[in-house]
This record gives sequence, C-alpha cells and structure tokens, in this order.
Amino acid sequence: GGTDMQYRADKHGNMLSGLGFGCMRFPLTADGKIDEPKAEEMLKKAIDQGVNYIDTAFPYHNGESEPFVGRTIKKLGREKVLLATKLPMWKINTMDDVKEPFESQLVRLQTDHIDFYLLHALGKERWEVVKALDIISYLVEQKKQGKIRYIGFSFHDSYEVFEEIINY
Repeated sequence: GGTDMQYRADKHGNMLSGLGFGCMRFPLTADGKIDEPKAEEMLKKAIDQGVNYIDTAFPYHNGESEPFVGRTIKKLGREKVLLATKLPMWKINTMDDVKEPFESQLVRLQTDHIDFYLLHALGKERWEVVKALDIISYLVEQKKQGKIRYIGFSFHDSYEVFEEIINY
C-alpha cells in the first residue's frame, strides 16, 4: 500500500529507508525466547510500510535473532530488504574466529550475501586486532565473491580512534 517512508540514497546509490528495523529487542515469550508470531508481524508491518534496512547481529537474543530474521525475511522476501549483521569482535583472536562466524551467519540468515557486514563495537583494542590479523583483506575477498556487498563497523570509542579507522 501507500507509504510516507522517506528514503536516502547512500554513496553507492542504494535507497535506504530513513527508519531501520533493529533486531536486538524483539518481544519475548514468558520463557524469554523471541515471541516469533509477534516479532514476525512487526517485521512484516515494517517492510509493508517501506522499511528496508534490517539490522541484526550474532549475539542478539542469545544468538537467536539471526536465525529468526533469516527464516522470516526468507518468507517475507529477501529481495525487499538490505540486511545488516555484525562480526562479534570481542570473540576474535585468530582468523578462524572471523571465518567461522561469517560462514555460519550466511547459513543462519538463509542468504547467499549480507548487504552490510559490520565489525561489531569497534574501539582501539579491537581495531588493533583487525589490523594485526588483516581482517579487512578477508572481508574484501568475501566482497569480491559476492558474499558481502558493503563492509562497515559499529563503534564505541573516541573521535581520534574513529578517525584512524575511517582513514585506514
């Protein structure tokens, strides 16, 4: 139906809804699990109203957000959304700690590509790990293979660290 959703073009020409849907705080059942019928209804309504940016992450809802979002978006139409998820940076010590979650996230999200793949909660210490392991090269390789459309990060630190990352 008709929608008053506003869209913004990013620098790549993607039209992103001004309002995104974060998948960290779905309604819960009495036993603390995602209330799937309610959460699915919320996602469907958001998408029907023109929301096309869906944001989840590996740890949300004790690891259950990604699989739920994957099932639901598959049902509602993967092509209708730009999907963002995140690499759990606090668990990264080796390249296997990068590759294993990434490969599992494609399966959990029931998709062949992640539109926006973000390094989760970067700060000075985690940025040093990214550089030391050359994680960006691995992500660029996944991008070349079409498994990631865009690489980004979420951030929790000082402006100086932010500047270092964006100028890398």
